Amino acid sequence: MPGGSWRGALGAVLLCPTVVACAGSETAPVCALPLKPAVEVNLYFGRDKPAGGEVSDAEWASFLADTVTPRFPAGLTVIDARGQHRDPAGVVGAERTKLLVVVVFDAPAHRPKVASIVETYATRFGQHEVFRVERPVCAG
Repeated sequence: MPGGSWRGALGAVLLCPTVVACAGSETAPVCALPLKPAVEVNLYFGRDKPAGGEVSDAEWASFLADTVTPRFPAGLTVIDARGQHRDPAGVVGAERTKLLVVVVFDAPAHRPKVASIVETYATRFGQHEVFRVERPVCAG
């Protein structure tokens, strides 16, 4: 998609640091042992570059190794996906996407790490935004 990924109507969601915080309730879930309260962070990285082309597999691997993994060394998941969005002109488009899933037990200390990852991706690859979803979960 020209101009980056996940634009248009989804942009309003990006103005809020977390979906949970937007809803006005950051209460931790009641978890059955051995699970404990955590936050699941989902980041959707569109791979189309505004100037043309896309973030290559090698560029993604480098970004993951030097930017993401040092901030969340305990573990994460990357899923290949296909994203779809409507741009401000109303045109629906799709692009290859990387979905990064991280479960954190140190909320809200994870927020600056996530912000740094998003900012680095946007700067490095010319993206306008990275779609982000956070929700309370029970994990262990």
